[in-house]
Amino acid sequence: MNFEEYLISKKIDSQAFKTAESTLWNEWNGLFDQMNADSFTAQKLYLINSIRRKYLLKATEVAPAAKSVSAAPRPVIKPKIN
Repeated sequence: MNFEEYLISKKIDSQAFKTAESTLWNEWNGLFDQMNADSFTAQKLYLINSIRRKYLLKATEVAPAAKSVSAAPRPVIKPKIN
């Protein structure tokens, strides 16, 4: 996963972020390349939320989520009446 894919997964518009705050985008890109995505998220959690609010990815640009698989219906057990 590269940094732009990561931003999309966090619903952040990478292009708008890069255009408006190129220094911060480049700094984060360098850090992201040096560590695991989960570590990056843990380190920048509160900052990611504020960036998401500024550069929210539009719903049409977000990749469709995986369809949830519903469990098979469970059989109904009727009590015995004596």
